[in-house]
Amino acid sequence: MDDIRQRLDQDLMSAVARLHQLHRPVPVPKLPEAIGDNSPFADEVDGSQVNESLEIAFATRELLLARVNRLSAALERIGEGDYGACVECGGPISPARLNAMPEAQTCVRCQDSLERLGRQADRSRHSVFAAGHDGAIQPLAARILCQRSRSSLDRWA
Repeated sequence: MDDIRQRLDQDLMSAVARLHQLHRPVPVPKLPEAIGDNSPFADEVDGSQVNESLEIAFATRELLLARVNRLSAALERIGEGDYGACVECGGPISPARLNAMPEAQTCVRCQDSLERLGRQADRSRHSVFAAGHDGAIQPLAARILCQRSRSSLDRWA
């Protein structure tokens, strides 16, 4: 258990350090009023690239913050003696899953059920863009990539 605690501590410190590194103020450049003026943007593509960079920075921060929260919760579960037990069903989480993702809170079966519930809610949508769990609009490609990365983690369980 000490090895797991040490790994969680190390992962937490690394994620917090990266979060602090990204926590610097993000400069928001002034967009031009008209194309062709003496602005830092030569055309609309430049403005789009800046917006995309800002969105990526904010999304990265959000993901890192979520990871910090999951790692902190895993350390709390170790302290309480609940580490390795699924928070949904109370059953054991496989050692292979915990080795691949030490902050895992659910067993593979419960995680699969949670993901299926999320997918059922998305089936009623016909748009290429759909609102996520927090109401934010997410491109279909991003949701598919997230689902694929989750399912590849489940192979380790």
